[in-house]
Amino acid sequence: MSSLLPIVPIPGELSARATFSRRQLAAMLAVLALFCLGLLVMHLLALQVVIAAAIAAYVAIAVYKIYVLFVAVRRGTPDFPTIQSASLPLYTILVPLYHEAAVLPGLLDALGKLDYPRDRLEVLLLLEEDDVETSRACAALSLPGYTRALVVPQGYPKTKPRACNEGLAAAHGEYLVIYDAEDRPDPDQLRKALAAFANARSNVVCQQAKLAYYNQRQNILTRMFTIDYANWFEGILPGLTWLEAPIPLGGTSNHFRTDKLRELGGWDPYNVAEDADLGIRLARRGYQTAMFESVTWEEANSKLKSWIKQRSRWTKGYMQTFLVHTRHPRRLWRDLGAMNCWRFVILVAGTWFAGLVNPVFWALGFAYYATRSTAIEALFLTPVYYLGLFCLIIGNFIFIYMNVYTAVKWGYDGLAKWAMLTPIYWILHSVAAYMALYELIVRPHHWQKTTHGLASQAQKQQVDLAAAVATIATTKPGT
Repeated sequence: MSSLLPIVPIPGELSARATFSRRQLAAMLAVLALFCLGLLVMHLLALQVVIAAAIAAYVAIAVYKIYVLFVAVRRGTPDFPTIQSASLPLYTILVPLYHEAAVLPGLLDALGKLDYPRDRLEVLLLLEEDDVETSRACAALSLPGYTRALVVPQGYPKTKPRACNEGLAAAHGEYLVIYDAEDRPDPDQLRKALAAFANARSNVVCQQAKLAYYNQRQNILTRMFTIDYANWFEGILPGLTWLEAPIPLGGTSNHFRTDKLRELGGWDPYNVAEDADLGIRLARRGYQTAMFESVTWEEANSKLKSWIKQRSRWTKGYMQTFLVHTRHPRRLWRDLGAMNCWRFVILVAGTWFAGLVNPVFWALGFAYYATRSTAIEALFLTPVYYLGLFCLIIGNFIFIYMNVYTAVKWGYDGLAKWAMLTPIYWILHSVAAYMALYELIVRPHHWQKTTHGLASQAQKQQVDLAAAVATIATTKPGT
């Protein structure tokens, strides 16, 4: 077992405990005052400048994402032969649980299928102190010898990253991975992660597996969510890997070198997108994240209200991450370098910026075509108007096309036609973005809990079938 090195505390300036720094508040008030003054003195020019800046930002976000997707399509995701060595390091699996009694048996079954020596495996089930239901369910089950329950004491904030930090403090493994309660990782994922680390440079301290949904055809929402995930884990993240850009991690299946994770301070318990924040802190320390070819199957959120809550939490976390890392712009520039600094701003801020801005331009567009108002027309300078029109027609077409391409490229052929509903899906993103903005101000550390266990048993069994097919396809004769 590895020695339990102390966890280095996260500096206060890199924590989301305080939503805004004094400088940020002063800067926002100054910009607001300047805008209000502009409205009083030259209201038309002030509005034209704001609209031009918003469209320019939107174009930058769109162009960058398209470029990253192009890199991913051209380069793919690294796939390494599974390590077959009998001498393997101790691996810790953290599973944060909260009101997850119903899915606990399926979780233990999925972890039991992992192809890894049991004497080299440590599974920590992280239970909240007030979650009596899950604690009782855990006590009623016969836990394997490599699995133990760890009770997280009451405290503030009650978030997944806080629970993970308790697990990190107790972890003995040389390597560590996070799985959620409903996760079904590929059986050989731990071995593949080790192979990826063995083939990576020494500064790669995190390997991110792909996430996919086993209930992708449950309803329209899960179909769109699956396409969304395919774009992110098959497109954006692999593209960022090849560009050596900062990578906002996914919420699960992050494989770490445990000593480096402790050095980074673990997760920020005040950030509700703790994974994305950790990925940026990792990059700022000169470390890198890489993607590797392995899949963890999850349950797509199939209920609209629950989906919006989950998406608003993610979006709020991206807002927090952006605010935290832009408190000292010069330090960020120094840590990441000029190019990666801009990549961080475009990707992390762009995730919520588009959701907030889209309804404004949709409303202006519909109002103009309904009324042909000269007042609305005057808001758009001629070059800005054509640039906005390009985004509306060509830009939207490109993104819809990329969704169709992604669905077909990565094996979701039956979902390709549903990509035509992408504009409607964007409306839901905007609803979640405004909910996130409200919560950022009113209750920044509140964790919107995702409800699991809504998929049918038949849909969950598709994971075992997919894993079996993948194993047969990759097994060489004679092995």
